[in-house]
Amino acid sequence: MNQTIETLLEHRSIRAFENKPLTEEQIYTIVRSAQAASTSSYIQAYSIIGVKDEMKKKKLAELAGNQSYVEKNGHFFVFCADYNRHHEAANLHNIDVTETTESTEKFMVGLIDASLAAQNATIAAESMGLGICYIGGLRNSLSEVSKLLNLPSKVIPLFGLCVGYPEQTPVKKPRLPMRNVYHVDEYEPNKQAFINGLKEYDETISSYYEERTQGQRKAGWTSLMANKLANPVRTYMKEFLQKKGFPLK
Repeated sequence: MNQTIETLLEHRSIRAFENKPLTEEQIYTIVRSAQAASTSSYIQAYSIIGVKDEMKKKKLAELAGNQSYVEKNGHFFVFCADYNRHHEAANLHNIDVTETTESTEKFMVGLIDASLAAQNATIAAESMGLGICYIGGLRNSLSEVSKLLNLPSKVIPLFGLCVGYPEQTPVKKPRLPMRNVYHVDEYEPNKQAFINGLKEYDETISSYYEERTQGQRKAGWTSLMANKLANPVRTYMKEFLQKKGFPLK
């Protein structure tokens, strides 16, 4: 096993960081690593906003659901799907690309490109001994986040990434059994085997939470997911996307 694989397998979300900012060299390396990620057809449909202003970080922490580590970390990145630059590029050649950038396909390209870049950034950061935590809570209030970061039309914030020097070493959270994730040649045809894998995982997660919470929490994964997905959240998303220039045709 090489060092890169060890870094990947040791990943865990960090929610407490030392009061120590990243250096400009570290930020540069992380962003350059993000840019080295694969991108669909060379489109590079994303932008990264580095947030240093303490007041903005404080506000983003509030918008994300009062998550203190959004404010207190070494550096905070916001990953965005971005077709603003593509419209500007097309304008230079008097070409209209609106129909293409408003398609569901290109919207998915923006999401995928940004996610690939973010994961590269994560691996780069963790390889330097830093910790990270993804922040999906920014999607609680995307209009406010967009205004705070002065994002133009065709640019939408997707998630944040806290990076910094870890002040904790949490226990790794167990992942699903491989047989419930990796299928060979076709989706698992044996439903009972699939269900058995989920039940086995329930026992693993129940033990994990019971130990971590001193018996205060014992729910398995299937129960957690069923209850989490029973009530839709962020139902304003479609309307927000339309206002930002993504009608998803």
